[in-house]
Amino acid sequence: MFPKTINNTMFTIFLTFLSAISISVIAAGYSIIGLATIFAGAYVPIIAMGSALEVGKLVAASWLYNNWTNSLVPKTIKAYLTSAVIVLIFITSMGIFGFLSKAHLDSVQPQANFTIQTSLIDKQIQQEERNIERAEKTLLQLDKSIEVYIDKEYVTRGLKERKKQEEERNLLKEEIKKSTFNISELYKEKSSVELEQQKIEAEVGPLKYIAELIYGENAKDHFDEAVRYAIMVLIFVFDPLAVLLLIAANISLRTWNNDRNKKKEIKQEAEAKATRQRNWQKEATNAKAKARDLRNKQKVYKDFFDKLGKRNLKNRDYENFFRQMGTKELTELGLDPDAIRIKLDQIMEWNDPNINPSSDK
Repeated sequence: MFPKTINNTMFTIFLTFLSAISISVIAAGYSIIGLATIFAGAYVPIIAMGSALEVGKLVAASWLYNNWTNSLVPKTIKAYLTSAVIVLIFITSMGIFGFLSKAHLDSVQPQANFTIQTSLIDKQIQQEERNIERAEKTLLQLDKSIEVYIDKEYVTRGLKERKKQEEERNLLKEEIKKSTFNISELYKEKSSVELEQQKIEAEVGPLKYIAELIYGENAKDHFDEAVRYAIMVLIFVFDPLAVLLLIAANISLRTWNNDRNKKKEIKQEAEAKATRQRNWQKEATNAKAKARDLRNKQKVYKDFFDKLGKRNLKNRDYENFFRQMGTKELTELGLDPDAIRIKLDQIMEWNDPNINPSSDK
């Protein structure tokens, strides 16, 4: 259960950090592009400056949180870094505003171009229609001139006159045919332009609904203002969210470290307590062993001196006595082991009937 809790906590902290960095990187990218658009004459320097300032903003925000209660940090530094972070957020927001505004203009500009193209095509169609109308009127006049001869029963002369008009009639018919074909092509071109215009209008359609939500029936006259309001909402959420998420991640990380240190202290105290208990048990065991050794030594001493009093010492009793007593213990008691050994040897010789036969008498 405990490792699972740690994994969940670390995953949340990592996700918060990742979200903060992701939003900040995206905001920085949009801002740098927007600033480079505003200051088009210094494109590369703006990119370098914007990148450095964006990194500095995140570092300053994180440093301020971690050192806000540090008494060694002057208040002037805290005040400056705080104001710098706020100003940098404003600069980033300004760059994002420039980027989104340019994106909006890029989407609206083709629509204006399509309107101009449509107007030009309509004028061309009207011109071709006037050409057709003029040619048809001319043909009608030619027909009327022939009808005059026919009405006067000058049919042969009328036919001759019509034959003279043949070339002019063919030219007029060709002009009508050409204008009709041009009108057909112009309508096709107009349909293509209108289709592209409808696609553009579909892309910016949601903004129209936003404008209608704000301005109602007058939305068409305030479309650009609605776009600006939408951009303002985005920029005031974008970069501040990244900074606050970074601070939130720092808070979570500090809390996790504090909890981990407390758990380590509790674990160390438990281990120290267990070590003390083991030492006490070991000391108790050693004390029991020493008491047992002391009892064994006392028994050996008693047996040794009992046999000494009875003059019944054997070599094994002598060896057992010195093995139990030990040279170190005798020295600590202020006795000379060698002197004791000599005296005991004399006693042993005195008790040995083979060496001192008079001892049996």
